[in-house]
Amino acid sequence: MEYEPVIGLETHVQLKTKSKMWCGCANAFGAEPNTNVCPVCLGLPGVLPVPNDEALRLTVLTGYLLNCEIPRFAKFDRKSYFYPDMPKNYQITQYDKPSTANGYVEFEFGSGTGSGAGVSPASPPLARVRITRAHLEEDVGKSFHFERNSGLDFNRAGVPLMEIVSEPDITSADMACEYLNALKEILVQGGVSDCDMEKGMVRCDVNVSVRPVGTKELGAKIEIKNMNSFSGVRRALEYEIPRQIEVVKKGGKLIQSTRRWDDDAGITDEMRTKEHAHDYRYFPDPDLMPLAPDEAWLAEVKSRVVELPVARKQRFMLDYQLPAGDAEVFKSNVGLGNYFEGIAKQAKNPKAVANWVINNLRAKMAGVNERRTGIAPVSLEEDPVEKSETGATPVLRMTLADLRFQPAALLELIGLVEAKTISSSAAQQVFAEMFDTGKAPAAIVQEKGLAQVSDTGAIEKFCDEVIAANPGPANDFKSGKAAALNFLKGQVMKLSKGKANPALVGEILERKLKP
Repeated sequence: MEYEPVIGLETHVQLKTKSKMWCGCANAFGAEPNTNVCPVCLGLPGVLPVPNDEALRLTVLTGYLLNCEIPRFAKFDRKSYFYPDMPKNYQITQYDKPSTANGYVEFEFGSGTGSGAGVSPASPPLARVRITRAHLEEDVGKSFHFERNSGLDFNRAGVPLMEIVSEPDITSADMACEYLNALKEILVQGGVSDCDMEKGMVRCDVNVSVRPVGTKELGAKIEIKNMNSFSGVRRALEYEIPRQIEVVKKGGKLIQSTRRWDDDAGITDEMRTKEHAHDYRYFPDPDLMPLAPDEAWLAEVKSRVVELPVARKQRFMLDYQLPAGDAEVFKSNVGLGNYFEGIAKQAKNPKAVANWVINNLRAKMAGVNERRTGIAPVSLEEDPVEKSETGATPVLRMTLADLRFQPAALLELIGLVEAKTISSSAAQQVFAEMFDTGKAPAAIVQEKGLAQVSDTGAIEKFCDEVIAANPGPANDFKSGKAAALNFLKGQVMKLSKGKANPALVGEILERKLKP
């Protein structure tokens, strides 16, 4: 009997707020241990929580971004359990009445091409994972284990945390990673979270079971806790799925349980049998009023919704006839995509604009930033202040706002190439000068004498000189060796210092060398 995996993910994301969920302590990474704390986030007797309004808004915004329903009634509950880094011995969370419910995430997954209205024929197919809910809660502190003792840092305790729970719609480790990447991209571009995994802003619990292919009943759910990298999720599933299949094929029985992932050993270990909801003794938090958002509040939150990344990619492919690779760049880098689109709307050839923005502008800016910081930037939209390679003096990183030339100059440069006023190689020189000085392309062409020679008489003279100087390649072409023509064209371009029109050079050489 063949078996298939059924996977659901619970993704925990720290929200992008300045303060914590229930108090005014800073929501900031990297502070000295136990400095961003107060009686509220330490759970001391007699304190009362006050909800962070921005966290409430970001949760509902996430609901809109994930195509969720937004209930008009939500509440906070207490979930009771003991961890050393849980100051109150309970977590304030949302249980049966969350702020969002019943959504979905669409993302590219699989081979072949997409279909349907509004989808480019070259687009990969879309997969859909349903979202049960995205609910708001609070993070816990962090334990540190040393050789002979342990320490607790409560700076993270009370940080706004959103848990995004998927339905068991995921069927492989690869699909799980693509879903997580798509979810992260939506949250970052939507301004919900920075999703910096190195700072612990995203963690994931993996629920996985196996069942015979063709059946609908779910097997025993095994939960793998606190995965802190997407690659770890992949590796854990690649281990756990075969493990479960081997157990059931040998006649064993899987029971609902919680396991941990040992990244060094590459295995999962059982921690405990799984708790059920009643084990947590949920009950409504008596210190917090239910949430009942009105139309004006919801409209303000909805106004912050951005274009979803996968929709943006498909639109760029349809509207500007871009290949999937170019559209992917502009999907992932919103600033660069906006810059491209501002120029492309005025261009006859948007693909040419994309080539210059991706291959030249992006590369030039990356080079500048690498020289300044010693670090190659991931995108052009990161915080413009970064530490130098030594970790000492902050360095101001170049952004699109720092460009010396206006977007119209790029259109002018493309026009000069398309009009054959300058060659492609000369255009590279013009762009480099534009980037460094901000001068207009036409002015640079005139100053440097880069205008392309299209005078037939002048080019014929160059061709005659090259043919006379290279009788061997000339005879090779006459005898049928077509590749010899490229050598001769190169010699003409060299003789003309790169100014001769390459198309005319080829035509004239062929005409002169015809038997």
